[in-house]
Amino acid sequence: MQSFSAHLTPSAPPRTGVVASPSSSSLRPPPFVVARLVPPARPFWFPPPPYPPRFLVTMADTEAPVAAPAADTKQQQQRPTKPDEDAYNKSLAAAEKAHKAAMDRLNAIKAKIDIAMPKKDAETPTQKRRKELIAQANEIRTKQAGGKNARTSKLDQIKKLDEQLRSRIQEQKNAKGKVPYKSVEDVDREIASLEKQVNSGTMRLVDEKKALADISNLRKVRKNFGQFDDAQRQIDETRAKIKEIKDSMDDPEQKAMSEKYNAIQAELDAIKAEQDEAYKSINSLRDERTKLHAEQQETWAAIRKIKDDYHTQRKAFNAYDREQKDKARERRKAEQEKYLQDRKKADAENVLAEASDPAYMEEIRRANSLLLFLDPEHKVEKGPLMAESGLTAQATRKVEDAPAGTKLLRKDEREEDLFAPIAKKGKKGKKGGAGGASAKSFNCPPSVVEDCAFMGIDPPMSQADVPEVTKKVRAKLDQWKADQETQTQKVSRPPFSTQELIANGEAEH
Repeated sequence: MQSFSAHLTPSAPPRTGVVASPSSSSLRPPPFVVARLVPPARPFWFPPPPYPPRFLVTMADTEAPVAAPAADTKQQQQRPTKPDEDAYNKSLAAAEKAHKAAMDRLNAIKAKIDIAMPKKDAETPTQKRRKELIAQANEIRTKQAGGKNARTSKLDQIKKLDEQLRSRIQEQKNAKGKVPYKSVEDVDREIASLEKQVNSGTMRLVDEKKALADISNLRKVRKNFGQFDDAQRQIDETRAKIKEIKDSMDDPEQKAMSEKYNAIQAELDAIKAEQDEAYKSINSLRDERTKLHAEQQETWAAIRKIKDDYHTQRKAFNAYDREQKDKARERRKAEQEKYLQDRKKADAENVLAEASDPAYMEEIRRANSLLLFLDPEHKVEKGPLMAESGLTAQATRKVEDAPAGTKLLRKDEREEDLFAPIAKKGKKGKKGGAGGASAKSFNCPPSVVEDCAFMGIDPPMSQADVPEVTKKVRAKLDQWKADQETQTQKVSRPPFSTQELIANGEAEH
């Protein structure tokens, strides 16, 4: 049969057919297209309708074009990429490091400008430090002024002693310059030599007198060497006094204050030099400050861009993930609602089907099934809906009925009997063994036992109990058939449809 499909014809003229209105057909097209029910073009050998027409969707009377499936696919929202947190942290750390370096350079230039051009309303750290240093220097001067008088007197004493020391050293030097000998030992050695020559008796008288005169002079010189020792001792005592006075002047506290004062003065001089140097290059410092400020702004903008891009991408990813979860939740909810609706509909149909069935349907069905097992010749009466229509399939062969009381075997049991080995004939006197075994073996299927229990009848235990059980079953069946019509009328049929049952079930929930 020719297939029927929808064709999109944007500019084709409308063909002859019936235009479907929104209320005239259950196959309602979208509001933005016009559906025309046009009979298909058929070859000459096709018979005329009534085969179902096909939909021919035309764009002749529409204003907005219908998007193609490919366009819908392109317009679908793609899954955003999850941002890499490690890469974000690395790039952010690098940007923050560059920003910190720019800020340090900018602050250094600002400090130099503040040194050269201090603000009136706010003191710079350099100005505060300079004031502190000046205050400390003044305090040291005040403390040192108290011991100035004592120091002056000591300095005068040192000056006098120093003059005495110099004069004595000069006198001793002059006296020693007149003596050709350097020490007393040299004088004693010369005296001993002259005395030895005199005592030898070999000298002339003139030479001996001269030697004795020299010995007398040398002894006088020897006495002068004792005076040199006294003068040297006085010089050493004067030096000791000078050292003692100087040591008394060398106070550790005063020395520490002097060293501190010198350090303060050196730092003040350095600040002054720095201010002078900065003031000379104030214009270049301002230009450098402008340049570094622009660089600092660029690094700060880079940090903000990295953070904004990361958080924007993360928000987009989370929003998409949240949207997909919501869609999945809605889809599961719709599927659950559809499942519950179908289940309610099936339950309602079962309720209606059970309500429309006659009474004792299950009991009669079980009784007929049990009678077919106990009495294969039992005929089941067919109702009006089960009457022969003449259109059902007819059996091609007739199956002979099994004798009454025969056990209905399952397929696997039948196959076992079919392929069981053939028993050999026994000896004489044992021919009746097979018949006796079949008579003793009577099996009752579980379904028969269940049907008997349902009807309140004891199942047959042997072949001899079959007629009695059959009689009881027939009595039950006749009773149910006789009382079926009366009991059916007592059960009121529900005066509502499947939709009403579903609506009532939803209202209860």
